[in-house]
Amino acid sequence: MEFKSSKGIFLQIADNLCARILEGSLTAGDRVPSVRDIAAELQVNRNTAMRTYSYLQEQGIFKNQRGIGFFISDNAMDIIKNKERNEFFSNVLPEIIHKVKLLNLTSEDLQELITEVKNNDHEKK
Repeated sequence: MEFKSSKGIFLQIADNLCARILEGSLTAGDRVPSVRDIAAELQVNRNTAMRTYSYLQEQGIFKNQRGIGFFISDNAMDIIKNKERNEFFSNVLPEIIHKVKLLNLTSEDLQELITEVKNNDHEKK
């Protein structure tokens, strides 16, 4: 994982773990790697990893079973989807709409692009 300077490392790790949940490689009830293991895997300080886990626990995405470890909460997927949806609608979509207007793109142009993306996704599978 390569870190970017535009966002805190602990938030980038959280985003990576949330992406794993959305992709299905981590599911509700799964035990997540220990703080020590994730810190070693990502070559970050254990305090940074712990900050990530605490943040995800505060968000309701992780639950901590004392002495056992952290687990994916039952409603983690819904929490992440709602958070991502809100972020998309408030931050990403307005930029896209602005670009569409600047480039005078039509609905037909966008439909062609969507069809092309769908076809590429089907070819990859």
